[in-house]
Amino acid sequence: MSGPARAGLFIYAGDAERIARFYEAVAGMSRLHARDELIVLQSADIQLLVHQIPPQIAADIAIASPPNPRENTALKFFFTVPSLNEARSVACTLGGEVFYENWRGPGFLACNAMDPEGNVFQVRENTVSSI
Repeated sequence: MSGPARAGLFIYAGDAERIARFYEAVAGMSRLHARDELIVLQSADIQLLVHQIPPQIAADIAIASPPNPRENTALKFFFTVPSLNEARSVACTLGGEVFYENWRGPGFLACNAMDPEGNVFQVRENTVSSI
């Protein structure tokens, strides 16, 4: 992806660096650039902007360890990963989780996941062979 992104997603995080490292590892994203309050990650499919929540707002947000899933949102994004099992292992080591309930869609196997701050998203593994 060169030039300005055509599509992207903002994640507001209490610990932007930790969340960025999580998505770099689980979703195979690359760090495009960073400044104090914003880390921009990129894959061939999408740009992810991890924005640090201002300290005065973050002080009122409690994130449990392990995190509680924050599922009651109007939007949920997904990433395609090479392997759900590999994503599960990596997510666990970084404070997140890829859940075990799977379902099939046309050409993919999917399951929900959450990052270290409890944001719920979906991971998908392609099941259609390109051979």
